[in-house]
Amino acid sequence: MLVDRFGRKITNLRISVTSRCNLNCFYCHREGYLSGDELSPDEIAEIAEAFRELGVRKVKITGGEPLVRKDIVEIVEKLPKFDEISMTTNGQLLSRYACDLKRAGLDRVNVSLDTLDAKKYRAMTRGGKIERVIEGIEAAINAGLTPVKLNMVLISGLNLDEIDEMIKFARKFRGKLILQFIELVNLNYNGEGYFDVFRLKERFESSAREIRIRGMQKRRQYIFEDYAVELVKPVDNSEFCHSCNRIRVTADGKIKPCLMRNDNLVDVRGLSGERLLNVIREAILLREPYYRGD
Repeated sequence: MLVDRFGRKITNLRISVTSRCNLNCFYCHREGYLSGDELSPDEIAEIAEAFRELGVRKVKITGGEPLVRKDIVEIVEKLPKFDEISMTTNGQLLSRYACDLKRAGLDRVNVSLDTLDAKKYRAMTRGGKIERVIEGIEAAINAGLTPVKLNMVLISGLNLDEIDEMIKFARKFRGKLILQFIELVNLNYNGEGYFDVFRLKERFESSAREIRIRGMQKRRQYIFEDYAVELVKPVDNSEFCHSCNRIRVTADGKIKPCLMRNDNLVDVRGLSGERLLNVIREAILLREPYYRGD
């Protein structure tokens, strides 16, 4: 088991397989790092296997947009066995790949959708087609990539008025879709549009039939009859950092101990065996809470 200097157990691995994307959303942070040459499927598998040997139980494939890689199905196929393998996607290509990804070993997907208004979606993503996202969500559910987690970044002045509409959309899928209302992370934009997602806590706490506290970052999950909601607050949240169980690997093979920092990256590309395991252990010791609450 990997444990950092602050007693946080590392059980979740996020592997960025590309910084490229077929959209250009203004707030996108691409896991906080624009990478160089992308890892091959075999390199990704070797790094993932090392983390698995060290106790990591879940892996998430991220980007950029993972589905722009022509070998994405091969990447999933070559991953070692984890308790869960998931993927983040903007959904533009998901309907094309959903069934093949499921057969390759993918368990579920997170899909980004910040608005249900086609014109607004096209403007926010600088060219995206909302119908492709909805087709992708439906294809993922039909393929069994569930529960689908729908990521809606809440942006003041743009989509706060669509919360009820998004809940109505989620209810159509009868419990196979979880809504994640996500706070805007200030990494590469000017800070306009920030909204504190915890302002919604009272609304959901007062009406949910059940509230679950997830192990990951102590997130509260509000359970309703035919959908669920999570509030994701990574900004200025010491509880989020105190309970963080994630470690990241960039698309060019660097361990990224914290989403919010780029000054402590550890290159593991080309390493193998005991050397790779030892460097991973060393990288874990660089982790520290970004928001400490002190």
